[in-house]
Amino acid sequence: MTLDRSWLERTTEPTLEPQLPICDPHHHLWDQRDVPHWRDNRYLFDELRVDLNSGHNIRATVYIECASMYRTEGPTAFRPVGETEFANGVAAMSASGQYGETRVCAGIVGFADLTLGEAVKPVLEAHIQAGGGRFRGIRHAVSWDESAQIRNSLSEPPARLLDNRDYRRGFEELAPLGLTFEAWLYHPQLPDLIRLATAYPETTIILNHFGGPLRIGPYAARKDDVFKSWQDDIAALSQCPNVVAKLGGLQMDINGFAWHERELPPTSEQLAQATAPFHLHTLEQFGVERCFFESNFPVDNLSCSYNVLWNSFKRITAHLSKQDRACLFHDNATRIYRL
Repeated sequence: MTLDRSWLERTTEPTLEPQLPICDPHHHLWDQRDVPHWRDNRYLFDELRVDLNSGHNIRATVYIECASMYRTEGPTAFRPVGETEFANGVAAMSASGQYGETRVCAGIVGFADLTLGEAVKPVLEAHIQAGGGRFRGIRHAVSWDESAQIRNSLSEPPARLLDNRDYRRGFEELAPLGLTFEAWLYHPQLPDLIRLATAYPETTIILNHFGGPLRIGPYAARKDDVFKSWQDDIAALSQCPNVVAKLGGLQMDINGFAWHERELPPTSEQLAQATAPFHLHTLEQFGVERCFFESNFPVDNLSCSYNVLWNSFKRITAHLSKQDRACLFHDNATRIYRL
């Protein structure tokens, strides 16, 4: 099943500032024909290239784990290394220069089960070897909510996993190997992340998708309360100097904007107006030097096209200096992921 772009193409617009260099530090690649809730069950190198070539100056990308292309044989703990092998193969294709100048999958983030404790170390080392110099970190998502209306992470985490002793013991293996940690969780779990970041200040933690503000299900009727709670926790999290924030991932269904239910996809002006409060608060708390934009594609194409999404980011930051925008769109991501 290939991506049907017909709905996304109902809203088109010229690319703003097409020469501005961009590093997209968060995208996936998959062929998940048995996962019906994605608009695009097949999103591989060819589909990604269509988006990368839609108008913006994408110089490099970072691949983020999504349980794609695991090995089918060998010890269970090592099967996720297949995803790193897969992403590194795409990176090698891109590095050949035959597919354009963009360095696709220049950095790779994989999955390892941190609840293995110290036994996760050989798995991490296998990822590093499989990554061919591109492997940068681990994402073992902990996004969980007690409501049956909220879809939890693919790894099916229990509540309070960031406080789990074994999980933390596995987490301790990251920094000595020079690996970062991608934090994907929901906004009620932000205090858990604050405790983790405080306990392990030597590990770089990258907050995904604004900490997952939930605005559907039991949260739909109290969006103002959610925003206030989220604001307070983001401010507290920003006091942990080892945490940096990705700006993006707000076009998922859990965020409650419901763009995908409309006849037409949003324009970049509509996206910018709706999401600016999240962007501007995070920028104010973390500072420009600790934030960078992400696409979260293909997940966020539930709501908008790649071109429109990056246009919205450019609109939100139009008031900032050229140097600050260079940091947010390119330089911070390439620094954090050592591209």
